Amino acid sequence: MGKHNELGKLGEQKAMDFLLQNGYEVHCRNYRYLKGEIDIIAKKEDTLCIVEVKSRTNGFFEAIADTINKKKIGLLVTTANHYVEENGLDVDVRFDVIIVINNKGKFSIEHLENAFYHF
Repeated sequence: MGKHNELGKLGEQKAMDFLLQNGYEVHCRNYRYLKGEIDIIAKKEDTLCIVEVKSRTNGFFEAIADTINKKKIGLLVTTANHYVEENGLDVDVRFDVIIVINNKGKFSIEHLENAFYHF
């Protein structure tokens, strides 16, 4: 497995741990529908959170807005809609991004709620 794949898996685990520590209930990881994939589906109170995780090393500063384009957003929305319908949910849905930065083994996390409003 490539180092970027290992960092991605570790980043998703760190993001999931962060969500759990902050009162979220994790429903699903790596949910797939057609060509879309949601990294983490979590719920807090009456809000379903669709979470895209971006893992980076400290020296990598590509803007997150450059990695989540309109096509990716469309796939996330379609996949989230399918999850909600498939599970018969009646909830508010929010799209978040969690950025996990690995600085020589020390991890920092930034949680952007309603992230698509930031782009």
